Amino acid sequence: GLMYGRQTHMAIAEYWRWWVVHLWVEGFFEVFATVVAAFLFTRLGLLRMKSATNAVLFSTIIFLAGGILGTFHHLYFSATPTAVLALGATFSALEIVPLVLIGYEAYHNYRLSKSTKWIKAYKWPIYCFIAMCFWNFLGAGIFGFAINPPIALYYIQGLNTTAVHGHAALFGVYGILGIGLMMFMLRGLYPERQWNDKLIGWAFWLTNIGLLVMVTISLLPIGIMQSVASIKEGYWYARSAEFMQTDIMHFLRWMRVPGDILLALGELLLVIFIIGLKFGWSLKEKR
Repeated sequence: GLMYGRQTHMAIAEYWRWWVVHLWVEGFFEVFATVVAAFLFTRLGLLRMKSATNAVLFSTIIFLAGGILGTFHHLYFSATPTAVLALGATFSALEIVPLVLIGYEAYHNYRLSKSTKWIKAYKWPIYCFIAMCFWNFLGAGIFGFAINPPIALYYIQGLNTTAVHGHAALFGVYGILGIGLMMFMLRGLYPERQWNDKLIGWAFWLTNIGLLVMVTISLLPIGIMQSVASIKEGYWYARSAEFMQTDIMHFLRWMRVPGDILLALGELLLVIFIIGLKFGWSLKEKR
């Protein structure tokens, strides 16, 4: 029969849900992002083959050893033994290391090779990959690690602190990776065309700044206040209507709007840029 269905106990449903969710994100995604970044950086001559190979092997080993074990940091309320939780928290924290190393080295080499003409053509795809490394460090790393240790998870699993990590890691790493790959392809299709730097620059910065603003001025304060409430009063209170429907919470929820608008504008400009490549608006005037 099925592993679980509608009548299954919550603990068992949670157990299997996290196997699915986390092995997809932490297992496949992290390694995929690292491998793709390493591949493109070596193709662009921004990364030594040796560093790339080391980072890829390192991340694959950590994934196989840690991505599976890392899943356990979710299973707090599924009768998981303490030792298993400790393993889960430790290993899942290690997984961001390779991508950050790749980003650091690529950025260093990018500065050295800024003078070459063809690298300038690949400026925005490279910026996207560097942004991805930044978000991997902040969104997956710092925000992820903040909620990872077993003692933290006990109090704050599933509050807005989880949403902070989720948004910053999912869009920051995989969304921007997708945008970067798309730009990399578009750049290679018509190498001789001059892109309109201003348009793509606004799209890039608005998207990144919008995400940062949304996370830091709305989700993060709500998450911190919920965490304090959970530690002082209890988890039930941090998620209760009486706590979540106060005036300050309403205000903080509305504070999502500025960041969301910036991000949406950035994405709209990106769409305009891409459509514009077809019709020639996104290209510099030929001097």
